[in-house]
Amino acid sequence: MDKRYEQTMLFDFYGELLTEHQRKVYEDAVYNDLSLSEIAEEQGISRQGVHDLIKRCTKILQEYEAKLHLVERFTRAKKTVEEIERLAKVDADGTDSSKRPEARLQEIEILTKELLLEL
Repeated sequence: MDKRYEQTMLFDFYGELLTEHQRKVYEDAVYNDLSLSEIAEEQGISRQGVHDLIKRCTKILQEYEAKLHLVERFTRAKKTVEEIERLAKVDADGTDSSKRPEARLQEIEILTKELLLEL
């Protein structure tokens, strides 16, 4: 996963566990795409301070993910739902040339059970 996507996902799942100051700086950097200088001016700290804080927050969020695996589990669940959606779709004439309806339903049932176990 690319760095920006990883940062936003980690922040979405664990951002509330950061202090208010950390959350504001990290959000400005990741979501609002402000430069280090803009954040430094707004927060009244140095550019280096902003840089260090962002690195520290990223490390903190990665450590939460290493312990809790919420982003990983969410990503797997999302892929499973996408696969279920793909299997549920049929061609315009009501058929799916790749599999029989019974086989698709069996796959959907298996994926649904796996998803429920994951949750």
